[in-house]
Amino acid sequence: MKFYVEVYGCTANKSDENLIKGVISNHSQHQLVTSINQADVIIILTCTVIDTTEQRMLHRIKELMNTERKVVIAGCMASVQQDLLKDHFPQALLLPPRKIHQFFDLLDGKKLVENLYQKAFTPKKCTTLMAPIAIAEGCLFSCAYCITHLARGKLYSYPEKAVISSVKDAINQGCKEIQITAQDTASYGLDQQSSLPRLLKKIVNISDSMMIRVGMMNPRTVTLILPDLLPFFDHPQIYSFLHLPIQSGNNTILEKMNRGYQVEDAEEIITKFRTKNPDLTLSTDAIVGFPKETNEQFNQTKQLLERIKPDVVNITRFSARPFTKAKIMNGRIPTEIVKERSRELTDLCKKLTRERNNRYLGKTMNVLTLKKGTENTTIARSMNYKPVIIQNQVPLGELQSVEISKATETHLVGMLK
Repeated sequence: MKFYVEVYGCTANKSDENLIKGVISNHSQHQLVTSINQADVIIILTCTVIDTTEQRMLHRIKELMNTERKVVIAGCMASVQQDLLKDHFPQALLLPPRKIHQFFDLLDGKKLVENLYQKAFTPKKCTTLMAPIAIAEGCLFSCAYCITHLARGKLYSYPEKAVISSVKDAINQGCKEIQITAQDTASYGLDQQSSLPRLLKKIVNISDSMMIRVGMMNPRTVTLILPDLLPFFDHPQIYSFLHLPIQSGNNTILEKMNRGYQVEDAEEIITKFRTKNPDLTLSTDAIVGFPKETNEQFNQTKQLLERIKPDVVNITRFSARPFTKAKIMNGRIPTEIVKERSRELTDLCKKLTRERNNRYLGKTMNVLTLKKGTENTTIARSMNYKPVIIQNQVPLGELQSVEISKATETHLVGMLK
């Protein structure tokens, strides 16, 4: 049989994409294809983080069902919105994230039984120089707005041996960038006798031919491991990059969100990282229009962003997701007000991120070339994970020295030295 895989959403989903490709590749009688027209079976890994994403997924699944091929719906929707999918697409097969390694059991009509230990050790197939490596499944917490923790379940930290094996396999397949991912990477090991710093210490010793990006961390758990974690962001093989979602600049809103930390906690973490490494790239997330958010509380989010000066900001308009606590909260903000706050915050963040990037004009940066761009360019990452477009096509998977000639709010442009 021939299989076509399509993926949407977060890095964890992309890790699951590589896993399912690995499962298929280990069966010599089956084949992965790059075109729907060639496929007997279509697998779509879905995302349902906000309502607009859900609607886009439903539209896409309908298109795939109309091809009259067998369709397997994986990803978060297959876990948390099974009834919705069964109503809309009764012929589709559903494959939840925690059981994705049992793909062929599903096709054979067998009952799926959760076995995350088995999932952790399932080999993956990498198709680019960037390898997303999941180190855990699920989350310790239950943020009021979040449907993902319902879809992915409780925290299960993968055994260290499984993670190390996945990293080694990725390197053997030619990958140059290891993307450590989880719903909250800082939670790793808190359910076992391990921790993220302990895991990183083992990963950096695997090979000196890779760069490592540590994924999103909740301020609530970073605080628990901060002294041991900080030194790793000076390691030559770990990008000086911190993804720390703040979500709001107001403590009352953070409490309603059930985030488990205060504004001051997040600021202290950022200060400690930036003091140790002023060139650290800070990525953060902010939600606008959470129920009962006042203009003053929204302005406090703006003020927080002005203080911390992030390099990347993911702005989301509040979306009332099914089965979440926030879904039934009173005080929904009118759509027009939410849109206006989103526009306001977007304008501010464009200004802040452009100012951050302008600091690199005329400077020389070492970058890792990762993929071909358009119009004879190459896309690379600097050692602090800035996206850099090189105005030449150069060999991929190599370190290059570039001089930065242009800066936008999203990326840098450079020429080879």
